[in-house]
Amino acid sequence: MSPAITPAAARNWSRLGPRAVFGAALLEAAAQNENILAASADLLISSGLDRFRKTFPDRALNFGIAEQNLVGAAAGLAREGFRVFISTFAPFLSLRAAEQIRLNLGYMGADVKAVALGGGLGMGPLGNSHYGLEDLAVMRAIPGLTVVGPADGAEIFKTVLAAAADPRPMYIRLTGGLPLPVVYQEDYDFVLGRAVTLRPGSSGAIIANGSLVAPALEAAELLKEKGFEPAVINMHTIKPLDTEILETLREAEFLVTAEEHSRVGGLGAAVAEHLAGFKKKPPQLILGLPDAFGPVGEYPYLMEKYGLTGPGLAASVSRFIDSLGA
Repeated sequence: MSPAITPAAARNWSRLGPRAVFGAALLEAAAQNENILAASADLLISSGLDRFRKTFPDRALNFGIAEQNLVGAAAGLAREGFRVFISTFAPFLSLRAAEQIRLNLGYMGADVKAVALGGGLGMGPLGNSHYGLEDLAVMRAIPGLTVVGPADGAEIFKTVLAAAADPRPMYIRLTGGLPLPVVYQEDYDFVLGRAVTLRPGSSGAIIANGSLVAPALEAAELLKEKGFEPAVINMHTIKPLDTEILETLREAEFLVTAEEHSRVGGLGAAVAEHLAGFKKKPPQLILGLPDAFGPVGEYPYLMEKYGLTGPGLAASVSRFIDSLGA
């Protein structure tokens, strides 16, 4: 059962940040299910799992800096009846251990939840070696893998508890910095694979996930001042994609996707792939990170540089709308 979502709880989760909220949620899930294990590649504390380690010392496993072994061992534990949550930084999990995830989670269906820390630009000054720019493209290409990018602390909590009750293998992508932007201040219906309409619209729509949901809401408010009222949709599950909600948008004037991921192969690509088969569909703008390695810097600076803030998104959407009228 999820904790009550209130403004006070939302503020607390915002201060804790994505990793600590993940740790708190997994601790609650483990208290309800003794078969849940936590395993990491030398990052139990960095994953927000210090309290978990102290509370359940026999259920917290550190495999050292050996991500491929982490995935393989977790799959073996899953075959013995455990539900295993593994964690490390996004590029090491999705790229270094991609083959192990493909075979053990995708092909063999091991009950393992791969939790990626610092997705997108979240690792800031550590640079391109630690940026998770391509992980959605890789992970969503693996058959049988559910891929989720929660929007804020409340949704991280709901995602972890939903994963703890689901036998399917998953890739859970944590994005955002400190403080973590707040999207939800009251309870809502969270279902894996079903998007959430956060704001109704009368023209186009902005579809976002993870750290870009809060800026998308801000952008919609800014665009209202210019006479545009796009809907805002939180597509927290990238795979399976909520194609039903996309069907309702085929008559929209425009469609914008926003994500803290390369513009190649992520949420925008998933939406475009689905709509490609239809004769009538809205023009789509894919906002995200460029197909290039970029500079090293603090997280807020990088997000602003790439236009992934509320004002940045609003400016991009405004230019896109203007180009459609040309």
